[in-house]
Amino acid sequence: MALAADQEPTSPRPVVEVAVGVLINGAGAVLLGQRPDGKPYAGYWEFPGGKVEFGETLFAALSRELQEEIDVCIDQAEEFMVLEHDYPHAYVRLHICLVKSWQGQPRGLENQALGWLNIKDIDRLSIAGFDPVLPATLPILEKLKNLEVF
Repeated sequence: MALAADQEPTSPRPVVEVAVGVLINGAGAVLLGQRPDGKPYAGYWEFPGGKVEFGETLFAALSRELQEEIDVCIDQAEEFMVLEHDYPHAYVRLHICLVKSWQGQPRGLENQALGWLNIKDIDRLSIAGFDPVLPATLPILEKLKNLEVF
């Protein structure tokens, strides 16, 4: 269940703030990572990112998470959208940021596979090899289809 950021959460559980990076390369593809064994939704594809720690800015959290997960240092990020999703294990508010400039070659540092998904293939995730996708990732992909930065 995805909610707009200005809606009240329907869950009595605490909201987990999450910074999410949508890395966009020059070929018009976005980077997805496959959740490793041992994590909820193992095998599902998602955008890299993670929890915002207490007192941390969104950009600082995004920078830290992308360095820890995929070994890149971001030069800049632009907030793209905010959505909430009620998973069985957590209620999350995702702060999705577009990242068009970074240093380093993305590589999985947490035993996760990485892959570049061409925006033109969003409606063919299975054929492109990115199935299944985390439920909260789908609305991000849908919005990316209409973005004119590719």
